[in-house]
Amino acid sequence: MSRLGMLVGAVAWLAAAPIASGTVARLEAQGATLAVHGDSGIAVFWRAAHAPRRWGTPHPAVLAALHWRPTTAEGVTWAELSLEADGEARFTRVVIVRIEPTRVRFDLVQRTRGGIADWSLDEAPADAVVALNAGQFTGALPWGWLVMSGQERLAPGVGPLSSALVVRRDGRVEWIDGDDLVSHRTRHDLSLAFQSYPALLTGDGDVPSFLRIDRTHRDARLALGIDRDGRVLIALTRFDALGGLLDRIPFGPTVPEMSALMGALGARQAMLLDGGISAQMIVRTPDGHQRLAGTRKVPLALMVRVRDREADGR
Repeated sequence: MSRLGMLVGAVAWLAAAPIASGTVARLEAQGATLAVHGDSGIAVFWRAAHAPRRWGTPHPAVLAALHWRPTTAEGVTWAELSLEADGEARFTRVVIVRIEPTRVRFDLVQRTRGGIADWSLDEAPADAVVALNAGQFTGALPWGWLVMSGQERLAPGVGPLSSALVVRRDGRVEWIDGDDLVSHRTRHDLSLAFQSYPALLTGDGDVPSFLRIDRTHRDARLALGIDRDGRVLIALTRFDALGGLLDRIPFGPTVPEMSALMGALGARQAMLLDGGISAQMIVRTPDGHQRLAGTRKVPLALMVRVRDREADGR
């Protein structure tokens, strides 16, 4: 079936589908909300009418619903959440990856062919424990600042609510809020860096103003962040109706809702990566893998590999 046919079918199904036990109807009656399915039932953890301006701690209901599972690398775990939101996002699955950065190696891969973006999950090498599309892009090029193997490949971009992820040569991760990266461009301790937008959380869990961003648009989302223990958090949403048969349909949270999810997961800083039909990630697990494919190729990907401690002199 074509993507258009799937989309038409999904919209028709959503219009006709009954609301299970009236749960979503009750949530919508209270205004825009996010709720998580946990072992004790469904718990609302965010309301638009009373949205926090700062996430100082993770939300207990979200933490209780997380059951971390191993991957093929120490220091990398993954979990799933089932969320309910308004409209098309009332069936949302989230795959979350948590990474201890000093126990792995991060790499960036830039790939274009014939002036066209050309990276997809099919290009992910077997030794990549996690692989996903990175940043935003314009045409066949990544948007904004790009450092690979210690060398600047693209100059910083300027845009509302931009942020940058930096990985140092010693494996430690830094986060830079804002688009003023002048003082960082001449650093000699950088392994890689890339920029993206919009920022979802800044400073120490502060929720930025989204006045210049569409706050009602729903889409598949991919977010990257850092928690208060210095761990990297990745969250990818999928439309979860009909047993996941329609998971490539780009329905999902709004930008404010994705900010709330990252805050509820414990992130202190976070940003969106390119979502929609570009959002894609693979996670290698002991019994196979979680493959969340997109339908569009992208120019930049982030790889997480097992760290070679002998090569690092550790």
